[in-house]
Amino acid sequence: MPSLYLAMGLPNVMVGVVAAILYKNLGISNEDIALYTSQMYLPWVLKPLWAPLLEPVRTKRWWVICMQFTMMASLGLVAFCLPLDGFFRLSLAFFWITGFASATQDTVADGVFMTTMPARDQARYAGLQGMCWNLGAVIASGLLVSLTGWLHNRAGLSWVHCWMVVVSGAALAMGAFGLWHLRVLPPGAPSAVQGQGFGAAIAALRSSWVSFFQKPQIWMMLAVIFFYRFGEGFIEKFGPLFMLDPRDAGGLGLDNQLLGHINGTAGTVAFIAGAFLGGFLVARRTLPRSFFVLALVLNVPHFTYFYLSQALPDNALWIGAIVAAEKFGFGMGSVGHMLYMMQQVAPGPFRMTHYAMATGVMALTKWATGMASGWVWGWVAHDYRTFFALVLVLSVPPVLLAWRAPFPHQA
Repeated sequence: MPSLYLAMGLPNVMVGVVAAILYKNLGISNEDIALYTSQMYLPWVLKPLWAPLLEPVRTKRWWVICMQFTMMASLGLVAFCLPLDGFFRLSLAFFWITGFASATQDTVADGVFMTTMPARDQARYAGLQGMCWNLGAVIASGLLVSLTGWLHNRAGLSWVHCWMVVVSGAALAMGAFGLWHLRVLPPGAPSAVQGQGFGAAIAALRSSWVSFFQKPQIWMMLAVIFFYRFGEGFIEKFGPLFMLDPRDAGGLGLDNQLLGHINGTAGTVAFIAGAFLGGFLVARRTLPRSFFVLALVLNVPHFTYFYLSQALPDNALWIGAIVAAEKFGFGMGSVGHMLYMMQQVAPGPFRMTHYAMATGVMALTKWATGMASGWVWGWVAHDYRTFFALVLVLSVPPVLLAWRAPFPHQA
């Protein structure tokens, strides 16, 4: 599980977060960054369309390993095209390929986890699961971003060459994961339609969609999933841009190296602590009794970015502490989100596919908030203070929905 979720977190954050920092360094505007990088969440939104087609073909392990080698190739091509004149369009295309491969990997990797580990252990190890996924995210948004800053500031490389080195390193890491999982990854429980051919896949696609929407209270559960991290979606897209923008533009004026250190040290420790505490809370009190508290813990710390945009502190340690508080809440609260999808929405004959559908709705949130963030940024006349004030308002509906969340499968 550690290496599997590490390999899931790294490409996800490379596509969703690090690409925005890369384009920021290479001179792309905030509006274009928000518009085009938010589109790259669509593979995670659309993965329920092809997830059932994976059920009859090969094993979950086979799909995981193939996707990891595919991502090695696509990230390598991102690095290769950065010095070219049309780098923006080309790199977006290769990031898209990475996104589709990553979304497919997520589907089958979660299938391995859910069909190998019983429900009680899923709750017990949710903190470890979240920690390992976040370590992949830390390598991408923390260590690799920090490395670009070091290469630029200390080694004197251009931003293009800095990012070529770093993205190439990410590509090699995905290849290493593929080789490692050839040795250690279990196959996961076979699907009921495994080995029955394409006709069975089409029948499974139809049956999985019909049975999904026949689940009791499914529309309310989907609303809970969609809005749970609604405010967080705006912070994920514009938080790094806010910290990198100069102070005369309302940002904090950090460089890549310091931003990477904050995300990779204080943010990481806080997220891991929060994820473990969230997993412990659910294992001790059950998910239905913990869910509202976890939603509060995730959404209330959004106040931190509102404070940063108002106060604009210049002390790196204080900024790191503030970001760590938000990451702690995100780590603890996200445990509730993942377990709600795993234990309340996914159960049934198409567990892997139904979980993919639920996480597709979660990705739809990222796509919608990423798209909307660019429009909101223009609407507030590029004022971070107003932007993060609106984020606070948008963090209220998730808490209210969590209070009314249905639990058809009581723990």
